Amino acid sequence: MKDVQNQADLRGIPIQKVGVNDVHLPFQIKTKAGSFQSVLACIRLTVDLPQEYKGTHMSRFIEVLSDWRQKPVSNREMDAMLRDIMNRLGAQRAHIEIRFKYFIEKIAPVSGLSSLLDYDCVFEGDLGAAGQLNFILGIAVPFTSLCPCSREISDYGAHNQRGVMKVRIKYVPGRFIWIEDLVELMERQGSCPVYPLLKREDEKFVTERAYDNAKFIEDVLRDLVLALRGLDGATWFEVECESFESIHNHSAYAFHEEGDKTPR
Repeated sequence: MKDVQNQADLRGIPIQKVGVNDVHLPFQIKTKAGSFQSVLACIRLTVDLPQEYKGTHMSRFIEVLSDWRQKPVSNREMDAMLRDIMNRLGAQRAHIEIRFKYFIEKIAPVSGLSSLLDYDCVFEGDLGAAGQLNFILGIAVPFTSLCPCSREISDYGAHNQRGVMKVRIKYVPGRFIWIEDLVELMERQGSCPVYPLLKREDEKFVTERAYDNAKFIEDVLRDLVLALRGLDGATWFEVECESFESIHNHSAYAFHEEGDKTPR
């Protein structure tokens, strides 16, 4: 059969990323406990396309993803996955993003009741001709914040709100931080963590905890930056914090980036 996509293209434009996006597949993510968690992943997988080629073989991307969906995935498996697609397509560079909901057991602070909280996570991988995987872990964590100014000027009470902190972090080759550990570090930086299940005694605890630990969005971001600086092996990170204000029709926002993101 005639293969149109293998025909020559004369426009002289190499394409940096071509492939498939919004691919939804069940995947298995390695857990700190040594097992795996089944997740529904939304995936983008791409390669570079030299200027002389008209198109790429889209079916091969799905073949690679289908081969790997039964194996627990972390940075090592992503490295092998990208090498696989590069070999099949003769590409010099490959990229992948795996976005998924990850569930962690949360224990209510007083009642001790257990429930599951979901976190938006992403594994990002980039592999070039140098042969070294550039891996980034991204996590979004909800938190409670309470305004120090509101607490100071009010005769009683203070306005508080739910927010979300987002971290993307890169490590030296061979190092890795578990999702569970990064979530725990991040949750410590808000006025109080968020829990999916609280009884009355728990609600009293978290309300008072937030009041005693009042923080501006700038405080949350700076405390998180200091905590990330203390992680051994981290070479780059970016932090984004947003507070969905309870007394305004807008959010409070802060962003910070530092380190070397350049692939090694």
